Amino acid sequence: LTGLPIERCRHFFDQLQLDGNKALIAEDALKEIRGRLALLVDIGLGYLTLDRGAHTLSGGESQRIRLASQIGSGLVGVLYVLDEPSIGLHSRDNQKLLGTLQRLRDVGNTVVVVEHDEDTMRQADLLVDFGPGAGDRGGHLVASGTPEQVTACRESQTASYLTGEARIEIPTQRRPLQPDRVLTMTGARHNNLKDLTIDLPLSVFTCVTGVSGSGKSSFVNDILFKALDRDLHNALT
Repeated sequence: LTGLPIERCRHFFDQLQLDGNKALIAEDALKEIRGRLALLVDIGLGYLTLDRGAHTLSGGESQRIRLASQIGSGLVGVLYVLDEPSIGLHSRDNQKLLGTLQRLRDVGNTVVVVEHDEDTMRQADLLVDFGPGAGDRGGHLVASGTPEQVTACRESQTASYLTGEARIEIPTQRRPLQPDRVLTMTGARHNNLKDLTIDLPLSVFTCVTGVSGSGKSSFVNDILFKALDRDLHNALT
């Protein structure tokens, strides 16, 4: 069972029928198991298996599991403080994170997050904007209220981006790729990486992206970095 994807494991327990004393003995345990598995599926982790080591999980997966454990605990009246929980999350998974935070709120808890993510700011019940700048220009309360109220504040740099008045421009020119200057990884296998072969161009800005748990960190940190560290610095890792 622990080797099954959580979604299939949940289906097994949902279909499990016991008779007589077995049903009576297992009633509370099955209720708890079904609830926890359903929660993991709801936050988008149904593809994981329960026998995965914690060290093999991505940052986004670990974060959602920790939050799910809090929801599953059934605690109320708790103050949760999170510092940029959306870091490392793909846009697809960000809404699942927000749904989890809203569930924590809805059962009777208080949730405070430090965040730059636009979706988080727009879905908050109260938005508090610090500034107006950084360092010695910061430390002031610029605006506080609903997202709509903060957006109307002319002194807020955050508001100017929320309204679209300010934005990060897309580059008009990009550095050309040089086909003869590439770093080639061949047959990479680790965690969920399946015989991956890829050419990484040198002297350019390369972004590795994909949904949480798709293998980005496994490739960059566990394969690429360790291979270069071994070949260039004779590292033993």
